[in-house]
Amino acid sequence: MREFTKIKITPKGERAARHGHPWVFCDEITNVDGTYQNGDLVDVYSSKDKYLGTGFINDNSKIRVRIISTNANDKFDEAFWQRRVQYALDYRRQVMGEDFNSCRLIFGEADNFPGLTVDRFEDVLVAQVLSLGIEQRKDIIFTKIIEIMRSYGEEINCLYERNDVKIRKLEGMEEYKGFYKSPLFDESKEHTTLVITENGIKYNVDVENGQKTGFFLDQKYNRRAVSHIAKGRNVLDCFTHTGAFALNAAMGGAKSVIAVDISQEAVDMTTKNIEMNGLTNVKAIKADVFNLLTKLIEEKNKDYDFIILDPPAFTKSHATVTNAYRGYKDINLRAMKLLPRGGYLATCSCSHFMKEDLFLKMLHEAASDAKITLRQIEARQQSPDHPIVFGIPETYYLKFYLFQIV
Repeated sequence: MREFTKIKITPKGERAARHGHPWVFCDEITNVDGTYQNGDLVDVYSSKDKYLGTGFINDNSKIRVRIISTNANDKFDEAFWQRRVQYALDYRRQVMGEDFNSCRLIFGEADNFPGLTVDRFEDVLVAQVLSLGIEQRKDIIFTKIIEIMRSYGEEINCLYERNDVKIRKLEGMEEYKGFYKSPLFDESKEHTTLVITENGIKYNVDVENGQKTGFFLDQKYNRRAVSHIAKGRNVLDCFTHTGAFALNAAMGGAKSVIAVDISQEAVDMTTKNIEMNGLTNVKAIKADVFNLLTKLIEEKNKDYDFIILDPPAFTKSHATVTNAYRGYKDINLRAMKLLPRGGYLATCSCSHFMKEDLFLKMLHEAASDAKITLRQIEARQQSPDHPIVFGIPETYYLKFYLFQIV
């Protein structure tokens, strides 16, 4: 006899669950048989009383249930979490190879850990917990991650929590950041700044104050793709952030690289990274990318034959997709107008809501308006430590394209 409260859902919710989507929304629940506390596990059933899965329930969230298992025989004990963590870590160890030292270890729903992100930067783990069910079980999950990583022979000295995000309040949780305290750690080894190496390039990482968990790991191999065609080019890297694309282009043999960001903090960080790597063919400047591209077009500037566009997410909801479309088209159109025939364009979107077909439509329109033709070199996605799971479209968010202008 199952001890969990039984939740029945609509046919629409059932279809999503049967296709592998782990979210049950509040308006999809038709009946509740039993009592529960927020964060408890509940069983989800179809209107015809067929078992669909078990997940965390939370009345504070529009996503009322987050399914973590579709196996009715699962017991959610220590052995269950051990298997789950082992599966996620073994996968990264396999697909990331020598890049396992700095990568995403847990990618939320893609690993059946709804609302949980864990990134590794050398000996530091950085975690973000956005669901109450995981928050209540994080001690066992974090412990298993640390123990299994150490069993691989990997040095893990501390875990920093970046729970300073507003979405936690929607789940009924407080915002905070700080070191996770555990008997497995020696407090004297706690640190929030370190240097990582990616694609042979060193970066300063600040896990306490950097965006998200401190560094964007998902573009790792897209940066490498840029470095392969940067040789001999004059590169303009827009929205540079920590300078990662710019440094890859410079290391790839670019003649010159200008890295641009509107944030002085980003420019300073990029400059530090440039100096740390001893590169002399790259420089960071502070400017508004939209204004800069407009000014260069007006001046009929021909200094650049490779432009990289890696903007922040212009949309974080369905409601703002139209405005985001205009924003993406605007910068891409300007870059296309600025580039000479035979020049190169790297462009991407990191927003899940900017669907691939919409992004491609935007690129077609921009190319038509710029009166140029795009020759596609590569179409890429996020690196495999951020796996895309069929049935969960939210796991596919990063679209990256390399083109030649012809």
